[in-house]
Amino acid sequence: MISIEPNIASIIGLPPRVALLLTLGLIVFLFRRDIREKPEVSGALWLPVLWLVLCCSKPVSEWFTIFGLPFGSPVAGEGQESPVGQGSSVNAYSYLVVAAAGFFVLIKRQVDLSKVVRNNRWLIAFFLYCFISIAWSDFPFIAFKRWIKILGHPIMALIVLTEPDPEEALIRLMKRCAYVVVPVSILFIKYYVQLGVAYDPWSGLPKNIGIAAGKNLLGEDLLILGFFFFWHLLQTWQTERNTRRRNELLLIAGFLIGIGWLFSRTHSATAIVALFVAALLVVLVGMRSINKNFIGTYMLAGLVLIAAAELAFGISGQMSEALGRGSGLSGRTKLWTRLLELDTNPIVGTGFESFWLVTKPELLEGIFFFVPDEAHNGYLEIYLDLGLIGVFFLVGLLVATFWKIRLTLFRNFEWGRCQLGFLGAVILYNWTEAAFKSHSSIWFVFYIIGMKYPRTHLASAQPSLGVARPEESREFAYAEAEP
Repeated sequence: MISIEPNIASIIGLPPRVALLLTLGLIVFLFRRDIREKPEVSGALWLPVLWLVLCCSKPVSEWFTIFGLPFGSPVAGEGQESPVGQGSSVNAYSYLVVAAAGFFVLIKRQVDLSKVVRNNRWLIAFFLYCFISIAWSDFPFIAFKRWIKILGHPIMALIVLTEPDPEEALIRLMKRCAYVVVPVSILFIKYYVQLGVAYDPWSGLPKNIGIAAGKNLLGEDLLILGFFFFWHLLQTWQTERNTRRRNELLLIAGFLIGIGWLFSRTHSATAIVALFVAALLVVLVGMRSINKNFIGTYMLAGLVLIAAAELAFGISGQMSEALGRGSGLSGRTKLWTRLLELDTNPIVGTGFESFWLVTKPELLEGIFFFVPDEAHNGYLEIYLDLGLIGVFFLVGLLVATFWKIRLTLFRNFEWGRCQLGFLGAVILYNWTEAAFKSHSSIWFVFYIIGMKYPRTHLASAQPSLGVARPEESREFAYAEAEP
């Protein structure tokens, strides 16, 4: 059992145990407030909430270890299975149980699989290719387990999209996740350094990780939640002045301050830059001088300008220096060069999420002062695993997602610009981090903005998991999708 006795005292003088009780009290208060608002969402939304919290936090096996339970000692760390597949069964079963419960909800809602396929062709093609690529993986069983795990993302995304009001469902999903991630991360970093701070095995320097499994993973969480609360602030600001608006603005302000404090402790430059760009996109798209009919042209022109500036002036290196990371992006450019020199199949890659399974990292040993376990570039990671064919499907998926968002801007502008901002963050974030992988919280939220499930009317069906209030104790079946 990991001791949770604090190593540091609070700056404001609170005993750590008091801080723990206050944090738990705050979380209970926030969830009670959420339920009392009687949101127009079903009880099944708790499954995506649980899924997102799992993606945002430490592995389940580690939580068992923290609380002294006997199930929490994995043979290998999360995402680091041994060659014979001896990973933590607790982590695998946790994701499997939640995903299976989500699949049961979709069956109860009578979600039409043909409509999912018809409206998400690029996503389905990407998934099928990932499945096919398991055939040439050196570790097909591990690759298959990881492919099964990633199926949970579209399942949970469909639960959100098939709620009576998907936009309200997304708001509740993000807020409920934030109720756990932000307060607990602050508590761990300030009061329980054993849980909230990790130490680099090579340099020995401390890294604030909060509730997450790593510094960069906490940066992912803050990027998602920070962008959401920024967008939610814009929506709330436009509502009628009343007590509820004031309370909501106070809630948003509190979380933005907490997220800002955590950003100051994690120093996750990529997440900060991606958040800034996403917020800037939301603001620019909302300007009256911007013609929404030419959003595609603006985006293409922006990408061309960025590419030209990178080739001519190396702006990524200059920005990295300005952020204190050095012109080599903290060693990333050297890593990318070496990875591209390795003898991998450029057409089909090594198989779904298989490149880093033991053998390839050994080829990098002695080149760096550490043995890397990711490419720190989502596109390069896809290339190593799935080859140029995989990169083609990924780019096609991103472009198809953009065109769906473009249409949404004309039907539901506020929801559309939220999707656009987050898509911009995903594209940029994956330039120096690898988030196109099974356990990534960013990858999960991408499915919510990237998938489409058209509906025309709701029909009551059998209740599944219960809901927040009795008069809404039913699930929803969808039929006759809009053209």
